[in-house]
Amino acid sequence: MTSDHKLGREGERLASHYLTKNNFSILNKNWRSGRYGEIDIVANDLKTKELVFIEVKSRSTSTDDAKELVTKNKQKQLYKLAKSYLYTENKGKHACRFDVIAIRISKEGNKLEHIKNAFYNEGNY
Repeated sequence: MTSDHKLGREGERLASHYLTKNNFSILNKNWRSGRYGEIDIVANDLKTKELVFIEVKSRSTSTDDAKELVTKNKQKQLYKLAKSYLYTENKGKHACRFDVIAIRISKEGNKLEHIKNAFYNEGNY
């Protein structure tokens, strides 16, 4: 496993821990669709009752602006993955949103930023 892979897995672990402490119920981690790729985390937001597709971005430096970590192409891919997830998991029409969790992992301490509704989606699928 590469160091980037280890960093990514550690970020997903930290994100999962954060989510469970903040009224989210995790449904899936690393959900794969052979056609479109992988969703890092799928969770229910227990406050809003929304199904949330979460992209986790882990960095060892703070040079990136968290809001710019998910490119337009990645957003399109996540939208396709979400539609595939809803169909495959028989979720039907469901209120959904896309969040990004950006984590800077360093020796000085970890910093987590949770961006809700990080990019446009069409609401109910």
